[in-house]
Amino acid sequence: MNQLRAIGLTFVLLCIGVFLLFQTRPLHARRVARASGRSYLGFDRNIYPGDDALPILRKTFSFAGYWLSPPPGEKTNTWLGKRELLRSQGFGFLLLFRGPQISELQKTWSESRFNRADRLQAQAEKRATSDASLAAAAAKKEGFPPHTVIFLDIEEGGRLPVVYHVYLRAWADQLVGAGYRPGVYCSGMPISEGRGATIITADDIRNNIGSRDLIYWVYNDACPPSPGCAFPQDPLAPSKSGNSHAAVWQFAQSPRRREFTAHCPAKYAPDGNCYAPDDNARKWFLDVNTATSPDPSGAAK
Repeated sequence: MNQLRAIGLTFVLLCIGVFLLFQTRPLHARRVARASGRSYLGFDRNIYPGDDALPILRKTFSFAGYWLSPPPGEKTNTWLGKRELLRSQGFGFLLLFRGPQISELQKTWSESRFNRADRLQAQAEKRATSDASLAAAAAKKEGFPPHTVIFLDIEEGGRLPVVYHVYLRAWADQLVGAGYRPGVYCSGMPISEGRGATIITADDIRNNIGSRDLIYWVYNDACPPSPGCAFPQDPLAPSKSGNSHAAVWQFAQSPRRREFTAHCPAKYAPDGNCYAPDDNARKWFLDVNTATSPDPSGAAK
């Protein structure tokens, strides 16, 4: 009888051990997953590289920039209509919409100088509402679902004027109202303001956007922290850009900016551009990014 009781007790303890093992392993797995968060490489360029380029670029990149408007300096947009093809190749997306230049928002729309600041801000809000509506309509037409992130392209660095912050707040609000999430592509580099003071555009925006939830894609191609024209299998996290809040970091640009890239460990091509490792003919110069997701613009689940 005692022997049977001992066997029974052993069996019970074994069952309890198995039960606890299966209960704790998923928790441990989740902790490991959170602790080992990885980054992903992506590319962007103003001109669509062509259908034949996609299988080659996919060997290196998880996502691609995708313009919803003509890029800066262009009158047409060659990316339109390419979403399904890119998606079928396994690419995630970074949606872009061209933002205004500072000078565009600071123009005088009336010969009168009376109350000019208020008038400029009203015009900025009107422009932002129109731009956000166009961006949302283009995203919908291209098949991007609600809650997809659309990044406003701001090329100019440094501290933005008040009128630009008025534009940004109105743009973000209108985009959210249209069912999409606002993001911004901007400088993540410190710019001198004199007397030892510096300003980073991404920080300037964060300090003026209020409680709005904005996704940040920053550019910082200075070496360090940038690795240069490089394609590591384990990319640096966007936070290594010097911007802890960045979800995406553009760390290499084409053509290279020599004043920032002279000390890059990974060199650019002799023509000053950056090319994917398998682009042996050097057909498609591009900018290189790292992100916390293989689909940075992806709709929130």
